Amino acid sequence: MAFQFSVYSQDVIRQVSCFDSTLKKEADSLKESFYKQGFIVVKEATMMMESEYEMPVIVPLTQGSWYQFVFIGDLSSKLYEVRMYDYNEKQVVYVKHYAQDKMANIISYSYIPKFTEYHMIKPVQVNKLKKKNVCGYIMMLKKVK
Repeated sequence: MAFQFSVYSQDVIRQVSCFDSTLKKEADSLKESFYKQGFIVVKEATMMMESEYEMPVIVPLTQGSWYQFVFIGDLSSKLYEVRMYDYNEKQVVYVKHYAQDKMANIISYSYIPKFTEYHMIKPVQVNKLKKKNVCGYIMMLKKVK
């Protein structure tokens, strides 16, 4: 596998969940909207993030399936980015939003993989008010046939 992880405990990134009522409302609204378009939620999670640091999320994708990915960042952040890499570590998606844009804290994109393989999603947000404990929400939806 192309992704490598350290076995030393100080190098392990542990995903810690968080709760933000605004992010939850935005996620629920988006889920309802995508459900009406024929998508179902496959995975979703909240995650405590540190400002300016990527939070890698590994997902298994099936060739030819239509996926919708959503990242929702803390409203007080100034910048939001999501990069997605395929199994060979080739960047296949890059989206960047600035806080002055309308609904900038939501990054949503479609993706149809060419191969059945793992992909890595790396969301990041830059927050000047909070260096640590910045809440993020990630969803993976799949089009139902």
